[in-house]
Amino acid sequence: MATEDDPERWYCTNLVGLSSSLLASTAFNRHPRSLCIHGTRAANPGLFRLLESCRAQDEAAEVFQHYMALQFNLADSRREAGETGYRSSSYVELLRGWGFDSSSPQGAVLKGWVESRFGLLPVFHGERLERFPSPAWVRYLEEKYHSRFHNNCIQLQLDMLYEYCQWSLARFGDGSRNTAGHVSLWRGSNDCECQLVEGRLRDGCCVMRLNNLVSFSSRPDAAEVFGDWLLQAAVPHAKMLLFPGLLADPVLRSEGEYLVIGGCYEVDTHRGWPH
Repeated sequence: MATEDDPERWYCTNLVGLSSSLLASTAFNRHPRSLCIHGTRAANPGLFRLLESCRAQDEAAEVFQHYMALQFNLADSRREAGETGYRSSSYVELLRGWGFDSSSPQGAVLKGWVESRFGLLPVFHGERLERFPSPAWVRYLEEKYHSRFHNNCIQLQLDMLYEYCQWSLARFGDGSRNTAGHVSLWRGSNDCECQLVEGRLRDGCCVMRLNNLVSFSSRPDAAEVFGDWLLQAAVPHAKMLLFPGLLADPVLRSEGEYLVIGGCYEVDTHRGWPH
């Protein structure tokens, strides 16, 4: 039975107008609904007017990058960093940090944003996040609130990235040939048994509770280097934060990486991938 020190009993904020328990469920993944972060598009009508004139994803990516640079003074922050050592935080910097290590301070900020906007708690950051308090939880909380990454409306930047991603998926798709509304993606993992919710890995299909933000790949050969087990899941567009080609910056493109809001997923499991 869950107790008060079990994080699953905690209250979490949610800005998408749908219960967090539903968002975390396999039922939502099977029958997804469009999501929007309250107030983000209304507060940035100029961006979405400009995007509507774009005829291709690469054109939209340039528009988004330029708008974000002006809105958050990101171009000048790079110059100031060289002159003063101070640098304003940016969404691209967080994504780069995630690419090096998803359990980095940048990864904690991204997981904290998912917590705040979707109400989904992380289950892993360097180690399993279980009962509270614990050293693992203390480290996560310290890193997700680190002032180094909260000096330039970083939560709003991520809100805009999500809304831009959702706009792009609705307008251009993600460039794959997958079923409308879902993309079949791959993830390599060794840390599987502790994520099981229903079924067994060796049965070829099961339900797993993934972290609140996870990386997937469009290619099984790229995913298999990250673990002995290959997980294949149908990921709804509504749970995507980033897909290859979304941004003009080449961040996270090398493995065809997608950043996906987590929760419980029905996955097909493969012990390695036959070449």
